[in-house]
Amino acid sequence: MKSHPKVEDNCLWDQNMKNQFTIPWKFPKLVVSSICLISVLCLFYTVSFSNVPSSSNQELGIIKTIHVVEQDTTPPPVPSPKSKPHEKTNLHHLVFGIAASARLWDRRKNYIKLWWKPRQMRGVVWLDKAVKNGSGDHLLPPVKISSDTSEFKYKNPKGHRSAIRISRIISETLRLGFKDVRWFVMGDDDTFFLPDNLVRVLSKYDHNQFYYIGSSSESHLQNINFSYGMAYGGGGFAISYPLAKVLAKMQDRCIQRYPGLYGSDDRIHACMAELGVPLTKEPGFHQYDVYGSLLGLLAAHPVAPLVSLHHLDVVEPIFPNVNRVQALKRLKVPINLDSAAVMQQSVCYDKTRSWTVSVSWGYVVQIYRGIFSVREMEMPARTFLNWYRRADYTGFSFNTRPVSRHSCQKPFSYFLSNALYNDGKNQTASEYVQHKVSSSSDCKWKMPDPSRIERVEVYKRPDPNLWDKAPRRNCCRVLPTKKKSTMVIDVGVCGEDEFIELR
Repeated sequence: MKSHPKVEDNCLWDQNMKNQFTIPWKFPKLVVSSICLISVLCLFYTVSFSNVPSSSNQELGIIKTIHVVEQDTTPPPVPSPKSKPHEKTNLHHLVFGIAASARLWDRRKNYIKLWWKPRQMRGVVWLDKAVKNGSGDHLLPPVKISSDTSEFKYKNPKGHRSAIRISRIISETLRLGFKDVRWFVMGDDDTFFLPDNLVRVLSKYDHNQFYYIGSSSESHLQNINFSYGMAYGGGGFAISYPLAKVLAKMQDRCIQRYPGLYGSDDRIHACMAELGVPLTKEPGFHQYDVYGSLLGLLAAHPVAPLVSLHHLDVVEPIFPNVNRVQALKRLKVPINLDSAAVMQQSVCYDKTRSWTVSVSWGYVVQIYRGIFSVREMEMPARTFLNWYRRADYTGFSFNTRPVSRHSCQKPFSYFLSNALYNDGKNQTASEYVQHKVSSSSDCKWKMPDPSRIERVEVYKRPDPNLWDKAPRRNCCRVLPTKKKSTMVIDVGVCGEDEFIELR
């Protein structure tokens, strides 16, 4: 390759030439004009190249960004006057698109009222047709009717073409022109979100990049039939603003290419595949493709913030002897006190009585006769059934453990009854009351009987920065007490050298 002379050398040569030669006044005008023109061009050449940035990584990034903006004819979003470039992501930066059905709206809107914060959150409920306003509807997001999708092809014999309408919700919400948006969040009308935990999860990611965040199904067969790489819409998923903007440009054409797909979330996934954006999995989004009781799943929640609960109309109420809405209202009590810690499991031992204790904070405490390893306790007990009713335990996409039929090995469950915050001690106190089952007292083992424990008190300091650190279970400790029918437990961050020993 030939090496090009530096610009400075060219100009220096030109300056030296000027110093060494004088131009006679009778020199031809054409030559004089040519020399002047060359000097002017040299000066312009020097100035132009002096403005070119060096090839450091940071400066190359700036050049790349400018190149992308020049190709995109859509003007960039105008930030809100309240927006700060380096402000941490908060609820204001999220916009929700909620898929709803007019036929089920009167019942399911009560779920949304429980988690929606009208003065702090933004979003739209998208319905298939108009509904009548009811009392308390001012506590809900505004309602809009989805645009007509009859021109789109739909050929799946087992599904419903409403899937096309629902798949376009993110794009339709974007076109409403919300300002200062970082994330669009998709969910169903029977999805219960924990907004503060959702913010905690999304804050980990750069909203200026292309992100598609959610989780897969609990059913292995569901994931086989659809995809392990797909975010299931009922559990909710989030799309960063720049990705949503690109999706909106191509989505209608993309949808037309997949008339045989079943639902809305697999259509979104197909378009994401065309855009080359993989799913970023977060285990706190829960599709809950199961039937029955969620006790086993929630009592052994993964070490991740609880973000969403879905299929509330399908599964049993999460607390016994109440309806679904009442159960979620009870869950809101610990959510308001320490949302980061809700459903987080810790395991400890009452060694004097040979009991294993599992605490799912804000939900349930379980006491087992005998000593069980943490490895076993962190596996969900199969209190639930697969979405495919004929499938056995091998049909789940995660490890489970059986529910013992032996009366001595069944756990004693204590469900949350109340929780309070002590401002002076910066500590929460939560109370859990025994849910009595008749067969639990049939055990003939010669060891202390947990049925004599009627209530459990759990004390814990809130830790809003829990998920800013490397994930780790909290530790629990059984405390001495003079109350015969009460167990007292302390839950908190594990000490530097603290770990859970079996004996």
